[in-house]
Formats: sequence, structure tokens, C-alpha cells
Amino acid sequence: MQIIKKVLIKQIVTEKSKEKLRNSFNDHKMRLEQECQQLRFEQRKLENKRSMSKQELSQRFQQEIKNRKEKIKLVDFKIEQLDILENGSEITEKEVEALVEVNEGSHWDKIMEESAIVIEDDVVVRIDE
Repeated sequence: MQIIKKVLIKQIVTEKSKEKLRNSFNDHKMRLEQECQQLRFEQRKLENKRSMSKQELSQRFQQEIKNRKEKIKLVDFKIEQLDILENGSEITEKEVEALVEVNEGSHWDKIMEESAIVIEDDVVVRIDE
């Protein structure tokens, strides 16, 4: 029988991976800022139609803009933390699922131990099982 097990993907921090992460964070931040601008534009457009009260409309849009600004703050924090990270550090990048074979007589604790795939500059350097 096969089961699905979560496997951590860890990355060894190098200058190349830091730059890649920094670019990814900056792209995400730029998208969020564009969404804020788009929301403001949509708000002005809908205010002119007056299909609902301006106050209710304003509250809805302000909440959406606030949510995105919070995400921008989080991205800024991640960028600060990235600058602090030393080369050679391991960071958890994401989690994937893997199929694991389970048979009668298998040691359950061994099967359910935390597994990880360690990557350095997009190359698998180690598999921890």
C-alpha cells in the first residue's frame, strides 16, 4: 500500500539563491502595490456610478487595500531577514507530498520520520530520510 507523506524542501543559502529570493520578494511586492493602485482606481470608478453608499464602498476598498499593505509589510520583513541570513544556512522553502510504500512489518515510526530534500543553487545535494 502507498500513502502520501509530507517532505520538506530546504535550501542552502548562497549569494545566488539570496538574489533569486530577493527578486521574487520584490516582484511580489510590486504586484501588491499595483493591486492597491488598481483598487483605488476601481473605487473612484464605482463612486461615480453611485450604485451603493460611498461610505460602504470606501470601507470595502479600504479593507482590501489594508490587507495588501499588510502583505507588503510582511514581504519587507522577509527581505530584511534575507539580508541577515548567512551563506550556508538552511531555510525551509516549501513542503511537497511524496508517495511512500507501506507493507506489513514496516516500522511506522521510520516511515513517519520527517524527511527533507536539501537543495543548493537548484541542485539536490542531500536527501534526509
